[in-house]
Order: sequence, then C-alpha cells, then structure tokens
Amino acid sequence: MHTVEAYFQQSLKENQIDNELYRCYNVKKGLRNEDGTGVRIGLTRIADVVGYTYDHSIKTPCEGKLIYRGYEIKDLVKHKAHRGFEEVCFLLLFGWLPTQQQLDNFHAVLAASYELPSHFMETNILLTPSSHLMNRLQQMVLALFDYDATPEDTSAQNILRQGLELIARMPALITSLYQVKQHHVDRRSLTIHYPKEELSIAENILYLLREDHHYTEVEAQTLDVLLMLHADHGGGNNSTFTNVVVASTGSDLYSTISASIGSLKGPLHGGANLRVVEMMQAIEKEISLDASDEQMRAVLCKILQRDFYDHSGLLYGIGHAIYTLSDPRAEIIRSYCEQLAKEKGKENIFAFYLRYERIAKQLMKEIKGIDACANVDLYSGFAYTMLNIPRDLYTPLFVCSRLVGWLAHNIENKLYDGRIMRPATRYVGDLRTYVEMEDRKNEDDYCI
Repeated sequence: MHTVEAYFQQSLKENQIDNELYRCYNVKKGLRNEDGTGVRIGLTRIADVVGYTYDHSIKTPCEGKLIYRGYEIKDLVKHKAHRGFEEVCFLLLFGWLPTQQQLDNFHAVLAASYELPSHFMETNILLTPSSHLMNRLQQMVLALFDYDATPEDTSAQNILRQGLELIARMPALITSLYQVKQHHVDRRSLTIHYPKEELSIAENILYLLREDHHYTEVEAQTLDVLLMLHADHGGGNNSTFTNVVVASTGSDLYSTISASIGSLKGPLHGGANLRVVEMMQAIEKEISLDASDEQMRAVLCKILQRDFYDHSGLLYGIGHAIYTLSDPRAEIIRSYCEQLAKEKGKENIFAFYLRYERIAKQLMKEIKGIDACANVDLYSGFAYTMLNIPRDLYTPLFVCSRLVGWLAHNIENKLYDGRIMRPATRYVGDLRTYVEMEDRKNEDDYCI
C-alpha cells in the first residue's frame, strides 16, 4: 500500500486541472455557470424551481417558488386533500389535479401494492441486515427486479406500473429495513407490522414504525406535507438527473431508481437535514437553549471560521443553490413545526431554531456579503425529530417522497426525448509519444 500511496501522490501532480482552464475553454464546472446558476440541459412540464430572475442579463434575487405542473406548492399545501402526497403524485404523473373519485381510485391502486411480494421479507430483508439503510435500500430495489414479471419492459406504461408499485411499497420497505437493522445491529426486539390499505402513505409510515401504531392528526398531516414538499424539485437536481441519465441508456426502472438512491444518500443532497440536526445539537450543547443572541453569534462565527462542529465552515440549513430570498418549502414546514412543537411541548427548541435562522442569515450578509435564506433542511430534520422518526430513516423518507419525481421525469424524457444523455468534456492533457517499457522511469522515480 505504501507504493500505491506514492503512485497516488505523484498522480495528483500529473492530473491537476486549474480552475482557470474552465474559464479559458468556457467549460461549465459542475454543470454550472459562472454566476452559480445551473446549465440548462432539458425541457420539462413537470416542475419548476424559481429563486431568481434576470433583469437585463443580471441575476436578481427573488422570493422562491416551487411549482408543480403550474401550481405553486404553497397553494397545493394550503388546499390539500386528506391524502396530500397522493394528490401531488397524481398531479406530477398525469398533469392535472384529480377529482375526489380519481384520487380515491388512485389511492386504491397504490393500496393494492402496499405489501411486499410474497417471501420477499424472509429472503431479502430478515437474513441480510445492514448498518446503513440507504445502501441496503439500493439493494432491495434491485432485488424487486426478480419479482417482476416484465422487469425489462421499458415502455412508458410499464414504467408507470412499476413506479407506482415502488411508491406504494416504499413505506413497508424502509420501516422493515430499519426494524431489522435495529434487531441485528443494535440488539433490540424485532417488530414487523403490515400496512393497512385504508391509510395514506404518510399514515402508514407512522403506523408501521410505531410499536403501538398510535399517531396524532397533527403528526400525520406534518409528515404528509413533508412528503409533498420533497416530491419533486425540477429535472436538474442531482438524483433526478441521475435517474434520467441512466434511463436514457435504455436501462430498467429498478436500475435507475437504485442509482438515484445512491445519489440522494450524499450529505450535499438528501443527507443534508441530518447534518442540520447534528449541528444544532452540538450548538445547544455548547451554549444551551437559553443562550443569548451574542452567544449564538459567537458560536456561529466559530463555525464559519472552521473552528467548531465539523470544521467545514458551513452553516447547515442556510443557503441554497437556486433559492435566494426564501425557500418556499422552509416557509411551509416552519409553520407546521410550530404547530407540532406546541403539541410536543418543544416550543423552546423551536425558538432556538428561529434564532439560529435569524442570526445565521445576518452573519452570512455581514461576513460573506450574500443574502442567504433558510432552506428546507433546517426545519425538516427538526420535524422528523419531533415525529420520533429515527435518524436512520431521514434520507430513506426522502426516497419515499422523491421517487414520484424520479418516475415522472423518467417517463417524460422517455416519451419526448429518447436520446442517450452524454455531456461532452474537453481534453486538456498533453499529447505524448509512446515510450517502450525499457525506457520508462523506474518505480523509485515515483516513490519520492
């Protein structure tokens, strides 16, 4: 390994690409423009994310909007049906808001697939626990391929059928994986529940997760809204883009969903709300919930100076790649957190989060000169905590929600694009003349 490490250290010099080269060749680093906006890579009628406008070619911040099929998310949440997430699923997949009868029919289709296939639990879940649920979830989605009569059929109609089954099965899948992990890894009692067809997806998640099945209406509605908020975020977010890229090769849906789960696992994408919760607990431990604004400012300055928490210099839950003045999802879930905090007697913790948001935004303006808003991760992790949802399930719950967005964009691209997606890169290395083996440098020349 010492030799390999030496080769690797030498390769860092051989493979260095200076940032100036990206500007020189007009190559978009990370598929982003110089002003941080994303490079347009497709067209969609499913969802839009608005965080800024252009005034005479100048990027101008604005209040954030998340739009599903032409409807703003705040309006969908405000007027949502009892099964708000299912209503959003219908809207994203088919393009219009359902009537009550259509929504009932759609729920019936999903409910018919709530349970996992026969013997899937015994063969795939009980005997093979894992310490990380997202990796195991990828494997389980791929395993469902073998329980499908037509897994390789990539027609839009069959992809829709497969996707609806995956959406329906996800609550049972993630809660079962968690219970088995608890049993084998954490040495706790194993309890497996079966889903109930009359319950919504949000209600079933709470029903399956809790030993006594009990949940309140506020809890169910809060989780329902969280699922609605995470259902889609345009075609350019990393996991949806991953799904479309893999699907463009003609691969099956199970492979594309598994790839998206791998993308969502990352702390810069789906795992961000867990970082927020961990950071907030570290801050609370450092200064207490009753700390003054001055103490809060001091500890946040230490974080920005890479002198506290994970030394990343990041104030988690603050700032977004697209949203500038506000993240509509954060605005919505903040109000639900307030209701839930009152029910749970956690108003003091909610107030702590509010102070963090206010002071963090002030510091971002003062120190970095930017207007940064609170993003959805600031309050979604807090909501999950108040719902007594284990941290292991934070990102799998994101999968439950975003799966419909992956499915909708997968079908849209299959129907209206159809080409393999392959961005180009620019070669900036040297051109060399082949060197015979006996004339090459020996190993010692690299191990310096």
